[in-house]
Amino acid sequence: MKMTGNTILITGGTSGIGLGLALRLHEAGNKVVVAGRRKELLDEITAEHPGIDALVLDVADPDSIARARETVAASHPGLNVLVNNAGIMLRESLLDPAGLPVAEDHVTVNLLGTIRMTYAFLPLLVGKDDAVVMNVTSSLAFVPYPSTPTYSATKAALHSFSESLRIQLAGAGAGVQVIEVVPPGVRTTLLGQQDSEQSMPLDDFLTETLDLLREKPDAKELVVERARFIRDAETNGSYDDVLAMISGS
Repeated sequence: MKMTGNTILITGGTSGIGLGLALRLHEAGNKVVVAGRRKELLDEITAEHPGIDALVLDVADPDSIARARETVAASHPGLNVLVNNAGIMLRESLLDPAGLPVAEDHVTVNLLGTIRMTYAFLPLLVGKDDAVVMNVTSSLAFVPYPSTPTYSATKAALHSFSESLRIQLAGAGAGVQVIEVVPPGVRTTLLGQQDSEQSMPLDDFLTETLDLLREKPDAKELVVERARFIRDAETNGSYDDVLAMISGS
């Protein structure tokens, strides 16, 4: 992925990693469109950061995705980068029937949202120069956090989906790069980690991630050092120890 001169759509762009990426990529000389459900937050962002555009989008709603696709096709025909970042992360007890709707919401937003966005927007990217689909997953795709079982499962599924997408696009000669971003815990409002000393400061995460992308623009995965021990746990034989550590056991 080139670092400047792109037209980039970022879902979940009103806070956390999504907003952080939007601001950094805008500063780097890209046209950025932030997408989110809450118009008031989008209005605040565009007022505070002239040049960033906004799009009302609910990735849990197929009709909203369809409307967004038509809007972007008309307003930003140069779109060449889709960043699938929107997601939720909530604790869930598998022994409590009330946890089922929580699990279903994770699947709808985190997994189906990304899959539907990819199906909707991929036709706009194919044939564009320097086209990219960037999926934000999690280090928990590789070793789950048992307190958030469906969140972890959706991120594991998105890792698998990203691998298949990359191979299909390459086989078809579509010219679309697929990049998976694998964050550790980051200090955002996701699961209330904004004040967690165990989580990585957001600015540090953004700096290291974008530095990795500058160093390896053809990268398949962007894994900051703080996430590496989880990402590689299964391959280096430390999976059980890392799972026990994450579980607090």
